[in-house]
Amino acid sequence: MIQLVTDRLRLRAFQLEDAEPMFDYAKDERVGPKAGWAPHQSVDETRDVIRLFQQDQDVWAITLKETGEVIGSLGLHDRRPDPEIQHDRQREIGYVLSPTYWGKGYIPEAVREVMRHGFEDLGLERIWCGHFDFNDQSRRVVEKTGFTYAFTTPQQLTRLDGRTVQSLIYVVTKETYEERLAQR
Repeated sequence: MIQLVTDRLRLRAFQLEDAEPMFDYAKDERVGPKAGWAPHQSVDETRDVIRLFQQDQDVWAITLKETGEVIGSLGLHDRRPDPEIQHDRQREIGYVLSPTYWGKGYIPEAVREVMRHGFEDLGLERIWCGHFDFNDQSRRVVEKTGFTYAFTTPQQLTRLDGRTVQSLIYVVTKETYEERLAQR
């Protein structure tokens, strides 16, 4: 997995040694439920999740460049939310961040770099991002990073409590991304 670097962050592959710092935020009830999963109950559970990340190779550990501390995760998943355009080269971004670091602009910074990587290095045609209707923090990230609302779909939170919520889906196309770069 390629390492990505921003002004303040380093996005790198997860290591099993990251289980303790990841568990520190994954057990927090303010984190997982906003992403549709239950808080982690043990460091062993977190290690199992890291093993999945390592197997799929589509989730980066978000670390502070200065200290190397793991503060969150960001995935660029091979998911295609719109069944009408399954043939396009596309991925979906998903992210979580330790509450200790909320409000500092780290996720928008990481998302922008992964968008750059997706469009410029991977040749993607579109990148999706979604959030549940109750997740205002993710909505703000979507707004700050230039995604455009595409559609809403019901989603059952099977990994959390089984309830059905609305999932708002947003997209950025390569064309829109390039137009915004030219305007800078």
